Amino acid sequence: MDDEKNAKGEHSALLMPQFEEFEQRAEILGELHARPFEKISQPRRVFLLAFLTDKEDEQSEREMVNALCAAQGMAPPAELSNYHSMSIGQWNFRWERHNEFTAYRWDTEDKETDEGFDFSADYGARLLSELNFQPPGKLIVATQIRLTQFKRSPEEYESFFNPNSFCMIETDHGKGRVATDFQVDTMGFTRFVIEDHGMSEYRAGALVQRVLEVETYRTLALLGLPVAKKAMPVVNMAQDGLAQLTAEIAQAQSIEDNHRLLNKMTDLAAKLEAQAAATSFRFAASLAYHDIVMSRLGVMNETPIEGARRFSSFFRRRLDPAISTCRMVEERQTSLSRKLMRTAELLRTRIQFELEQQNRDLLDSMNRRARLQLRLQRTVEGLSVAAVSYYIVGLIKYMIEGLDKSGLIFGLSPTLLTALSVPFVLLFMWLITRRIHRKFTESE
Repeated sequence: MDDEKNAKGEHSALLMPQFEEFEQRAEILGELHARPFEKISQPRRVFLLAFLTDKEDEQSEREMVNALCAAQGMAPPAELSNYHSMSIGQWNFRWERHNEFTAYRWDTEDKETDEGFDFSADYGARLLSELNFQPPGKLIVATQIRLTQFKRSPEEYESFFNPNSFCMIETDHGKGRVATDFQVDTMGFTRFVIEDHGMSEYRAGALVQRVLEVETYRTLALLGLPVAKKAMPVVNMAQDGLAQLTAEIAQAQSIEDNHRLLNKMTDLAAKLEAQAAATSFRFAASLAYHDIVMSRLGVMNETPIEGARRFSSFFRRRLDPAISTCRMVEERQTSLSRKLMRTAELLRTRIQFELEQQNRDLLDSMNRRARLQLRLQRTVEGLSVAAVSYYIVGLIKYMIEGLDKSGLIFGLSPTLLTALSVPFVLLFMWLITRRIHRKFTESE
């Protein structure tokens, strides 16, 4: 049996190294197991702080977490890890780094009685002070949860939470209940109460994590709303400008007017594209965060409680309109950008057509001018042939007269000989001119 096991082990050891493993295989396979739900039991107090961070904060953030681990005599997280948990005295500490934010979570055993509970206990703040906790980034989420075994009615909670925004749901087939008003208290925290009426430690831990995710991502989703409000004036300006330019295009008469309108449209499109590029990430992130919130609510399978508003109902009234505003601004930017491109292309086509028309008129004018020049050239050539022939005939006349005085023309009339030479001179000059024209034509 041992030999068989050894043989199997040797076979496995020999088999796997034969394959070239994908560099990120371990990361991909481990992603499904990252940030697992932690078992939790009531009574429990849970705190979560989330900070908006960027690449520049990553190094100082890791140094802080490493120093915190060193102070507790524990190993630091792996170099490329974005998740780490450890114990600090009676507290459980959890660090999670995400794309644009970092979350820090503490939880410890809580103290409560059936008489009520008090969120104002500051022992969580004292722990942060003792640890000199100063993470990089800007605070965006601060939440505390009390996990309790006691069951209270919505009326009892409304005396503690704000009745105007109070929400309460049941989950896990009535074994869990969650109450909150999604408002910040005097200590700067949003508050949740989770009632545990028979949940397992794993289910309780999962519910706590999902509540924290709902609060975190609904806050991050709303980051797009101020951006949308700030972008709205530019979108309205672009829409009004496009309508005005389109009307002016219909009335433009000259190519100069079209060039002026094209420059205006290009400037308008550049402003809109610059804003779209600056806001695209924020709008996409807000929509993604909103989808996560809705997904977490779906997993929680919230059941309504008589006399209380559900989380999803509250979000449909408050969160969904904000996300719809972000989506509307993004869609308007995209639509206006396409319209500006189509109108600019139409204007360029008109300008190109007018330029082609001008080029055609110019070519016609050049052709007419060339024909006139050709006629003039032929006239000049004819006059030149006559003039040169005249001079040649004059030279022949002088030559004949000289020969006559020498008695070498045998009594012929010099005038007659001169007259007879004229046709031959003209024919000779015409042949010379044609030959020159033929050479120029062949060279072209």
